[in-house]
Amino acid sequence: MPTPSSGRPESGDPSRADSCSGSSPGAEAAEQSTVAELPPLLGFTVGITAARRRDELASLLERRGARVVHAPALRIVPLSDDGKLLTATRACLTGRLDVVIATTAIGFRGWLEAAEGWGLGDGLRDRLAEARLFTRGPKVTGAVRAAGLTECWSPRSESGAELMAHLLGTDLAGLRIAVQLHGEPLPDMIEGLRAAGAEVVEIPVYRWEPPEDLRPVRRMVELIVTGGLSAVTFTSAPAVLSLLRTAREADRLDETLSALRGDVLAACVGPVCAAPLVREGIPAVTPERYRLGALVRTLSDELPRRRVRTVEAAGHVLRVQGTAVIVNGEPVMLAPKTAAVLDALTERPGRVLSRAELLRRTGTAGLTDEHAVEMTVARLRTALGPAGCAVETVIKRGYRLAIA
Repeated sequence: MPTPSSGRPESGDPSRADSCSGSSPGAEAAEQSTVAELPPLLGFTVGITAARRRDELASLLERRGARVVHAPALRIVPLSDDGKLLTATRACLTGRLDVVIATTAIGFRGWLEAAEGWGLGDGLRDRLAEARLFTRGPKVTGAVRAAGLTECWSPRSESGAELMAHLLGTDLAGLRIAVQLHGEPLPDMIEGLRAAGAEVVEIPVYRWEPPEDLRPVRRMVELIVTGGLSAVTFTSAPAVLSLLRTAREADRLDETLSALRGDVLAACVGPVCAAPLVREGIPAVTPERYRLGALVRTLSDELPRRRVRTVEAAGHVLRVQGTAVIVNGEPVMLAPKTAAVLDALTERPGRVLSRAELLRRTGTAGLTDEHAVEMTVARLRTALGPAGCAVETVIKRGYRLAIA
């Protein structure tokens, strides 16, 4: 993070753009070449709400230049010693079992492991092998095959809705169907199967619960509201609902929804995960393949496309992305307050913003008064180096970014 040099003047006569020495010939081409080599998420701060595989997701994001803030919105509580799971497992071992629906890899593996612990593992595998086994997507399909079993069908979309449509296109009357739940009840699926005449055995392998420490997720809500995050990632619909519930409890729901509809990009691993956001009018982005790597690639494409701003100011090329600015091809990392001021000035280059207006526009970044604005502008000029004089003082009016 750059720090201001106390011995460096702000810029001689900061009210004159022609006092600024412009970039050298060919600087624009050099800038483009340098930008192509920079990590695509440099300068952006991305929130991670996942409890599982959070380290993998964080590593993928950091490799692309992002700063990561982690706040698990949920935790998975296994039910291996829960009487409900044991009762449901025994129900599958008595009488016939015609159809089994496996919805998640962790849940399916957890069910088999719990059965092994009760001495029921072989019997459960035999019963599953005799049934028609449907899987919701590739990950759970892999878990099924790893157990020595074979699925009969899996939806291409990896959605429960497509799986249900397929099942309801067949005669289910009188069939006994086991449905592995994934952290919460599945009323639409369960009621739909029962309405079609099936007997349903619900398999509650684990449940979602709020994190034991709510402070990180509350802090993430605050970062969303105040613009401290460029994007937030979700890997499950329950995590979305948990974050929104935390926002509601903090009386910040409306502000959170507004931020997610605006400058904070919501990125979800798939459409099922995104559904609670879509219902709130939030334009979440999802990858074509519902995987963490694909999610990060989508974010690496979408975030720069939406949030990068390139301007020419007093002969210098500035590319602003989050808390980073590439000055004539050279990356400079800014403090959040400094980045907020630059973002406001580059939104409409040449327009004069008063100190009061800059304070209003950047207050969420932590600027408290007009003197703080003046100090932050000085730091910005220092951080921009030779391009610092592009930030002009307009006497008795405020500041602007020179465009000539």
